[in-house]
Amino acid sequence: MTGYFQDSEHFPQLLTNNFLSFLSDNFPNISRRQTEQFAMLGGLYAHWNKHINVISRKDIEHLYERHVQHSLAIAKVISFADNARIVDVGTGGGFPGIPLAILFPNTDFLLVDSISKKLKVVNAVTEELDLNNVTTKNMRAENISEKYDFIVSRAVAPLSVFIPWLEGKLLDRQLHDLQNGMFFLKGGDLTDEMLPYREKTVVYNIGDFFDAPFFNGKKILYIHG
Repeated sequence: MTGYFQDSEHFPQLLTNNFLSFLSDNFPNISRRQTEQFAMLGGLYAHWNKHINVISRKDIEHLYERHVQHSLAIAKVISFADNARIVDVGTGGGFPGIPLAILFPNTDFLLVDSISKKLKVVNAVTEELDLNNVTTKNMRAENISEKYDFIVSRAVAPLSVFIPWLEGKLLDRQLHDLQNGMFFLKGGDLTDEMLPYREKTVVYNIGDFFDAPFFNGKKILYIHG
């Protein structure tokens, strides 16, 4: 970590401290280095968001809860194995990929987005954090050619659109107790959207993991191979 943000915009220390308290309560085994990396995210995104808007301007003060903590909800369902290969499709500003990559430093993450300027932010953040387990590609989801143990996404498109793009992208090997598959962070009433996939879908309510009101109605969909 280069100290690039020593003179950058100040991100409220109280918000950072509140998140670090959450982190120690929920992931007590993280290292000092990981804690430092998470603590840097506020300043990094406050700086870059003024140049390239990857988070709503009015939402930046909620970065840790609505973006970082939301991303880490996946880690309440699964611990990614060392040397596993994960692809974050439509990563935007790096969510859920960057928080998960900090939490699982021995897991390989590919962060994909079709908008190159968003990946400029992702690349700057990962470089500043010395996240050596992250690579990025500027491409559309349907053009991914390699295979992965898991696919993660804060999916905006309906599942009926999104899932066909990702068919055939899962590895046959099994490194985890859970069968290889996809984790989607979504919200709202998903009854109709899930209907074609209901037999291979497990739904986790994030509100069962985190008690902040923001997570009411937020879900993780795990859709296995």
